[in-house]
Amino acid sequence: MTEILDPTAPPSTTLTVPPQLQDRPVWTDAMVARAGVRIEDVPFVSVGGGMGSFVTVNYLRVAGGVRASDIKVLSNLDRPWLTYEHLTRVSQLPRNRRIRSDAASRPDNLWGFPSYAVQEAVADRSLKPLLQVLLEPVFADFYTPRLSMVLEGIEREADRIRYWDMLVKGEVWMIRRREGGGYFVLLAPRPKDVGAGAPAVLTAYRCRDVHVAVGYSGLKFTPEMQKFRTEQNDYHHVVNGYEDHEHVYEALRARPGTVLVRGGGIVTSAVLERLLVDRARFGADIRIVHLFRTYVEGRHGRNMWLKRKGEHGFAYQGFNYPKSAWGGQLKARMRKQEGQSRVRTYDDIGGTTTAWRQHWQRRLQEARRAGWYQSRSGNIEQMWLHGDKVVSRISSPHGEQRVVADYVIDCTGLNADVAEHRVLGVLLTHGGARRNPLDRLDVEPTFQLRGADNGPGRIYVTGAASFGGYFPGVDTFLGLQISAQEVVDDMADRGTCARPGPIRSTAGWLAWARGKQI
Repeated sequence: MTEILDPTAPPSTTLTVPPQLQDRPVWTDAMVARAGVRIEDVPFVSVGGGMGSFVTVNYLRVAGGVRASDIKVLSNLDRPWLTYEHLTRVSQLPRNRRIRSDAASRPDNLWGFPSYAVQEAVADRSLKPLLQVLLEPVFADFYTPRLSMVLEGIEREADRIRYWDMLVKGEVWMIRRREGGGYFVLLAPRPKDVGAGAPAVLTAYRCRDVHVAVGYSGLKFTPEMQKFRTEQNDYHHVVNGYEDHEHVYEALRARPGTVLVRGGGIVTSAVLERLLVDRARFGADIRIVHLFRTYVEGRHGRNMWLKRKGEHGFAYQGFNYPKSAWGGQLKARMRKQEGQSRVRTYDDIGGTTTAWRQHWQRRLQEARRAGWYQSRSGNIEQMWLHGDKVVSRISSPHGEQRVVADYVIDCTGLNADVAEHRVLGVLLTHGGARRNPLDRLDVEPTFQLRGADNGPGRIYVTGAASFGGYFPGVDTFLGLQISAQEVVDDMADRGTCARPGPIRSTAGWLAWARGKQI
């Protein structure tokens, strides 16, 4: 199984931060050297090593013309897609399934051409993907790529841009300002690497710019779910949709049972589809109670221009955000909004949605008619074990209800507090960072971390940690690409990388199409 390290956990090594560095917000070169920390110099460091790091580094190499030797990616991951693939797998989207992403949102291709639909049409020698794009969304579902196609493309591009030469494996502990400008990024070796013969020493990467893309701070457990686990010491019957819970499906295939599914987003849809398919394929006697916090019964929204379709509890939207958020009027308007005005816009365009897909809608309709799928609205106030069953006390507009189930699958999200993340928490306490109106890290439209500049140096934050800023779709493939464009444009304005023109861009695409290493 893929090893996913918990970013909220304490460092898993016997090494410690030298006392003379621990609480100092600014480090000098001499101070770091006296502490016995090895110093390495590189202009640009990306912290995280996941999809956000990969996309930004790809833009720097291809569009910005930055040499591989001038970039280091510090990560506890062996491959940039490991965490993403782990989360998709446990949330019932394995490699052969299609993900919620646009045909032209290609992390491995700055230009978005050819799209995934064109690639699939050529590979399968079929016009079906192209016809689907032509007819979507009125006469066909939105086209979305298979996860395998996405991950294989990222691996090819990683080889092409020499990503592995830039990758340094370890656990990033903190980022500190350097006296005189720039930053130190403190890296500890992973315990398994030390065991393999790597030296057990701390390394401070002395750099001009830092990019932080650490993904989600961690799983968010609702208070009643956390209380249940703590008091009952039970991690078997109540699970989060983003953690490995294959045992639930195995048990429900083996014997009749009831499962309470909570949530209304795309992961909820994937979990429901898995349950529906298991019942049809294996003849499993599975009964589903589906709990929505907000039950949608029709078109809804604050005004006529922002209404979404909805029924049976679900709010439907093809992708995470309206198309104008990526490059139209909405994007331009949000760049001018501050404070509560921006929060209101997030409320208008955000919220939990899922894509309307014909195949699982048909199964869901059959389940409703047969009576073994029931949906209702409400909030779980308390959960406890009664024998081998989980009893949930639910408050709703119709009064209090109790649901007895064999298992509870909670699909309400990944939004843990940024302060719980080791690196982000230190930036808030010692790095000058502050929170935005939605309680994530406050960034400029260029994704510079406000309050963290140091001389010629900048810290850039992209991905989920910057949600609530001037651009909404930061935790999507296309959002990561747009964020990377902003970072590279800002670095070009500062004279620290090149700015691609039409000739360089065309030459770059031809090199990509030929698979030429750069």
